Amino acid sequence: MEAIKTAWDFFQNEVLGMRWLNQLIATILNACGLDTAGKIGASVQFFIYDTIKIMVLLGVLILIISYIQSFFPPERTKKILGKFHGIGANILAALLGTVTPFCSCSSIPLFIGFTSAGLPLGVTFSFLISSPMVDLGSLVLLMSIFGWKVALLYVILGLVIAVAGGTVIEKLHLENQVEEYIRSGKSIDVPQEELHFKDRLKYAWEQVVSTAKKVAPYVLIGVGIGAVIIPEDFVVKVLGDGNPFGVILATLAGIPMYADIFGTIPIAEALLAKGALLGVVLSFMMGVTTLSLPSMIMLRKAVKPKLLGIFIALCTVGIIVVGYFFNAIQYLIV
Repeated sequence: MEAIKTAWDFFQNEVLGMRWLNQLIATILNACGLDTAGKIGASVQFFIYDTIKIMVLLGVLILIISYIQSFFPPERTKKILGKFHGIGANILAALLGTVTPFCSCSSIPLFIGFTSAGLPLGVTFSFLISSPMVDLGSLVLLMSIFGWKVALLYVILGLVIAVAGGTVIEKLHLENQVEEYIRSGKSIDVPQEELHFKDRLKYAWEQVVSTAKKVAPYVLIGVGIGAVIIPEDFVVKVLGDGNPFGVILATLAGIPMYADIFGTIPIAEALLAKGALLGVVLSFMMGVTTLSLPSMIMLRKAVKPKLLGIFIALCTVGIIVVGYFFNAIQYLIV
């Protein structure tokens, strides 16, 4: 048992966390005359280390996830979901969301396509919530920073929000709240070409390049914010134990932003290091990835204000509940 724990700690710290890279960068910066124990040196070290770590992990993860995703093109996904009914369909839609696009804006076109194809509205919303909030990449990256317990709980609770949100929307029978052009749209079944290993690998590599180009600016901004984040005493005062409304503030603060989970992780990492509570940090991440203003503007083109409002309310309540839950158990799992 001890050997397994030692092996896991090595994998988490040296492979996922790349502690060796952090030490190497510190050695190089110190050799160049920059004191990494000081504020400026520490910020430079954090920026270089986190940027390289996230982009390397991101490349590997997208390659693996995109290869898996090549087996689930939209038409095949639609057919799979169409075979299930009730909460089972919501669970499957949420799980399929974990191997699809990495941000809410890129998930919305798939949501529109699934809705036009006649899939139940609750099922498509379970997919829409899950896709940006809990992908396989987030599991690995969260594991590299917060440990496997936090990462696994984050993904499980994110899936619970997706399934619960979709189920509630299904029970409310809000089909008339979808814009007419989507409800009257027709889905055309396009024969899916069977891809070979090389084709799937080529597709996966193209996704790595394409996603890296889109995500890189947000990663750089996120790491930059994390490197020069607001003073520690302010973070502790507003987002620490002393403020019972920290989770709510963090959730609302994430809404005006637009980034995927890869861009928010460096900010979350810095906030946690400065003394913010775990639930506050994770609520911020969920708020950014699920409820960002640009995504809501895009979604408004597909659904009417009533349904959009219910979607936002369900996600907000779910995120806040998850945040307070993590705050309550923080010292048991970290």
